[in-house]
Amino acid sequence: MLVQCLILIVSLVFLVWSADKFVFGASSIARNYGISPMVIGLTIVAMGSSAPEMMVAATASLQGSPNTAIGNAIGSNITNIALVLGLTALLAPLQVSSNTIKKELPLILAITMLACYVLWDQYFSFVEGLVLLILFFVYIFGLLFLTIRRKKQVNNKSEEDPYIAEAEADVPEPVSKPMSFLWLAVGLILLPLSASYLVDSATFIAKAFGVSDLVIGLTIIAIGTSLPELAASIASIIKKEDDLALGNIIGSNIFNILAVLSLAGVIAPGQIDAQAATQDAPIMLAITLLLFALCFSRVKGAFRVTRAKGAVLLACFIGYQILLFV
Repeated sequence: MLVQCLILIVSLVFLVWSADKFVFGASSIARNYGISPMVIGLTIVAMGSSAPEMMVAATASLQGSPNTAIGNAIGSNITNIALVLGLTALLAPLQVSSNTIKKELPLILAITMLACYVLWDQYFSFVEGLVLLILFFVYIFGLLFLTIRRKKQVNNKSEEDPYIAEAEADVPEPVSKPMSFLWLAVGLILLPLSASYLVDSATFIAKAFGVSDLVIGLTIIAIGTSLPELAASIASIIKKEDDLALGNIIGSNIFNILAVLSLAGVIAPGQIDAQAATQDAPIMLAITLLLFALCFSRVKGAFRVTRAKGAVLLACFIGYQILLFV
C-alpha cells in the first residue's frame, strides 16, 4: 500500500510537471512560427491547465474505468471553484472587470446544466460524448473570433479587455526551435506515462480502501490535477491580474466538461455510477450557481469576490469532502 501511495504522489507530480513542459514547448513552437501571443494564450496556454485532466480521462477510459474520468471532470470543477477560487479570494479579494469573463459566466452555467442533463439517466453514450467534444471546438473557435474582433475594436480606440491583455502577457517567451521541440517531446512522453501510473495506483488504492473509482476521481485525482489552476491563480493575484485569476478557473471548468468529460463518453460509453448522476453532478451545478450569484454582486461595474465569499466557497468544499467520505 505504501508503495502505491508513493507511486500516486510521484506520478501526480510528473503529470503536472510534464503538462507544464508540454504547454511551454507548444507555446514556444507557436511563437517561433509567428502565431500571435493572444491566440496562444487563449488556446494552448488555456488548455494546458486542463491537460492533466484530459490525459487522466483518456487513460482511465481506455483502461475501462470511465467513472474515474467522470469523477475527475466533476471533482476538478468543484475543486476549481470551491477550493482554488476560495483560497485565492482569501489571500487577496478579486475585482474583475473583463467583458469576456462576464460573457463566460452564463456560458459555464449553461454548459454545466448540459453536463447534468447528459449524465442524469446514468448512461453516457458515444453520441453525447461526441456532442460535448464538438461543442469544445465550437467554443474555441468562437472565443478566438470574438477576441480577434475585440482586438480590432481596441485598435480603433476602444478600451482593451483586461483578461485578453493579461492572457496575452502570460504567454512564456520562446526558446530556440530545437529546445521547443525537445520540451514538447518530453511532455508528450511523460504525460501519458505518468497518467497511466496515476490511474493504476489510484485504482489499487480505491480497491484497498473499499471506495469506488468515482470517489477517487472526485477527490485525490481531482485535487491533484487542479494544482496547476491553483498555482496559476496565486501567480495571477501576485501580479495583480485579477481578471486572469478568475478567467483561468472559468476557462478550465469549460474545458473540463467539453474536453475532459466528453472523453469518457467517446472512448468508453456505457452505464455510469449512479452517484455521479444524482449527487455529484448536481453539486457541481450548485457550486457553479453559487459562483454565478457571488460574481453578480456588482460594485462599480466590476465583479468582486471578497474574502467573505472566498470563505463561503472554501466551506462548501470542506462540506463536500465530508459528504463524500461520511
